[in-house]
Amino acid sequence: MGRRGRFNLTDESIFFVTTTVVGFARVFTKDTYCDLLIRNILHYQNKYHFTILAYVIMPSHFHWIIIVNRQYGTISDIMRDIKKYSAWDIMEEIEKNDENLMDIFKSASKGFQNQKRKFWMQRFDDEVIRNEKMFWTKLHYIHNNPVEAGLVIRPEDYKYSSARNYVRGDHSVMFVDTEYAGVEIK
Repeated sequence: MGRRGRFNLTDESIFFVTTTVVGFARVFTKDTYCDLLIRNILHYQNKYHFTILAYVIMPSHFHWIIIVNRQYGTISDIMRDIKKYSAWDIMEEIEKNDENLMDIFKSASKGFQNQKRKFWMQRFDDEVIRNEKMFWTKLHYIHNNPVEAGLVIRPEDYKYSSARNYVRGDHSVMFVDTEYAGVEIK
């Protein structure tokens, strides 16, 4: 897999990242699968010491903004591990409960040597957050994603979104550094 110029980003630390389930399969409609993804995120947050500024887990993908601590790893290291291990955990659970969904992941592995199933699309998309305007644009995009998808009326009503952290101070799903933004969103 190509690195797409990541060697040029040695001083960059704040990223907006998106990663998607193969075939846009709607896996994250069940709490069990969302919780497995979150468990993996928290495990690798402990290992790589990154800071989460925003996130949303949508039915077929997730977005987040994180500050990478380059002393411990790169955005590529973080995403590689989260995608690899969350895929194992989630597919193990899917295999027990949803044969039709598992067929999607088995089919997606065709063409990949020594791979019996594939959960995430090959790459993840990342953008360096270069200024405050870009940060706010991406934060609003993340928080409004469930509203735009017709899943909720208000961003803070979506369980797997940092809008709850910012608006309600609710860190029960995952801790988010809401102080970084510098203001409260109401």
